[in-house]
Amino acid sequence: MKRLLLLICCLWPVQTSLAQDVLGDLRDQGLGFAQVTPGKRLQFPRDHGAHPDYRIEWWYLTANLTDREGRNWGLQWTLFRQALSPQAVEVGWHSNQLWMAHAAITTPQGHYHEQRFARGGIGQAGVSLSGRDGFFNAWMDDWELRSNSAALLPAKLKFTVDDREIILLLEATGELVANGVDGYSQKSAQGQASYYYSQPHIKARGFVNQGLDKTYLSGQGWLDREWSSQALAQNQQGWDWFSLHLNDGHKLMVYQLRHDDGEHWLSGNWIGPRGETRLLDRGAIDLDSTRVRPVAIGDNRVRSLPLEWQLALAEPQRRWRIKPLYDQQWMDTRIPYWEGVVLVEDEQGASAGIGYMELTGYE
Repeated sequence: MKRLLLLICCLWPVQTSLAQDVLGDLRDQGLGFAQVTPGKRLQFPRDHGAHPDYRIEWWYLTANLTDREGRNWGLQWTLFRQALSPQAVEVGWHSNQLWMAHAAITTPQGHYHEQRFARGGIGQAGVSLSGRDGFFNAWMDDWELRSNSAALLPAKLKFTVDDREIILLLEATGELVANGVDGYSQKSAQGQASYYYSQPHIKARGFVNQGLDKTYLSGQGWLDREWSSQALAQNQQGWDWFSLHLNDGHKLMVYQLRHDDGEHWLSGNWIGPRGETRLLDRGAIDLDSTRVRPVAIGDNRVRSLPLEWQLALAEPQRRWRIKPLYDQQWMDTRIPYWEGVVLVEDEQGASAGIGYMELTGYE
C-alpha cells in the first residue's frame, strides 16, 4: 500500500520542518476530488495510467536482488503524482499536476538515494499509455519505467543514483493482485480508502554501472499501484508496510496504520505460488515491534525506529521474524521515511525469505 500515500507527498511544494506534522495534508477530506468507493472494477491497461481527478497516486517498484557472489542488493524506484486542485489541468504551463520521484539502491557497501521534482504538462515527467498497442511509460527526465506492449510488463527500468546507473529488465511470472476487496483497500473504520493493486510476481535481471565496474544482478521484484484523495483518518499517525517474498513461493503484503489510541488498522494479502490470494484483516494479523534502534537521519540527528518485528498469521498458522539487512536505509527526502531491504526468518531463526519494509510518521 505502499505507498500508502506516502507522499502524500503532497507536501512537497510546502516548506516544512521536522517539528511540523508532515502527514497532516493526508488527513484532509479531499473535497472536490474524485472519491474512492467500493464496487468499482479495476480495468487494465487503463488503470496502469494516471488518474488526475484523484489527489494522489504512485507507481512503486522494489526489487530484492543478488550479485554473482550471492550478496544481497535492493532497489526502490517510485513516481508520485499530486493534483493541486480538483479540476484536472494536464497540459501546458497551467497544469496543476506535480510530480516527485524517489530512487534508492542498497548495496553491499551501504544505502544511497536521490529525489527529483517536476511539474506536469510540459513533458518533464508523467505517465502515458500510448501507441497502437498502448505501451506504458512512466518517466521523470532520464528516469524511466517503460513497457513494450499493452501490458505493464515486460518492461525496462532505467535510473541513476549518484554515479551509479541502474538498468533492470522486468518480467511478470504471475497475475496482478487486487488488494483489499477487488482493489478497494479500506484504510480506517471512518471510510478512508484507496484503489490498490500489486504485481508481486516479477523476475528481475540487469546490472549496475559505476565507473568502469559493472555488477550483474538478478532476483524478484514487487510493483504497487495506488491512488486516492484521502489517505489517512484524523487519528492515524503513519504506517508500517511489508512486502515479503517467502522461500516456499508465497508472497505476503501486510501494513498497519497507526492510531493514536493504539488500536491500529491492519490489512494485507496472502498470495499463493500460483497466484491465488486471500484478504487478511486485523483479526488474521499479529504484528509487533520487537526491537527499536537508533538510525542516523542526517545533520548529526538520530531517530529511534522499530527495525525488528514479529509477524504472525492466524490462518495459515505461520510466524516470522523480520529484521533489516542494514539499519541505515533512511530516505532523507522532503518527507523522510525508512525504506529498505529486510530479511525474513522462521521461529527457529532459519532463512524464510526476503522483502522490503517502509516506516513512516515517526517524526
